[in-house]
Amino acid sequence: MAGFGVGGAVGSMLVASLRLPRRYLTVPLLMWGLGCIPLVVIGVSGSVLIMIVAVFVVGALFNAGSVVWGTLLQRRVPAHLLGRVSSLDFFVSIVFMPLSMAVAGPLALTVGLAPTFAVAGIVPAVAAMIVIVAARTPRDEIDNPLELVPVDGAEVDPVDEGVVPAECRS
Repeated sequence: MAGFGVGGAVGSMLVASLRLPRRYLTVPLLMWGLGCIPLVVIGVSGSVLIMIVAVFVVGALFNAGSVVWGTLLQRRVPAHLLGRVSSLDFFVSIVFMPLSMAVAGPLALTVGLAPTFAVAGIVPAVAAMIVIVAARTPRDEIDNPLELVPVDGAEVDPVDEGVVPAECRS
């Protein structure tokens, strides 16, 4: 758990110090999906150090994707809907967590730890790829670029400069 937490802190601080990626939908989906792949290591490794490194990577990528996503919500969702959209986003993010916990234990007892962690590592990566293709995220990113806001005659990235886009001002 400490590896996950430290990885999360490092990942979120690193991404927060960078510009928002131009592929603002694709990048977090890839971080979340591919970030699960190190879970496969948990099922096959007997080394605690290797497991800590694996969950460090998981934590870093999960939280890095969340920083991009949180910023994206503030940039693309109108201010008057942000509370509702954020609540729905949070609900959808955790709605299946109790079910996954209820299924993981019996599944591990039935098929073993290695296959269970393999599923936990591979299925999200495949699902992320499917979502990227099915939702056409690259097309949406091209059709809806995150605009720079003019400030004193210069275009400034609102995230970098703390400027609020016009459509989000109340």
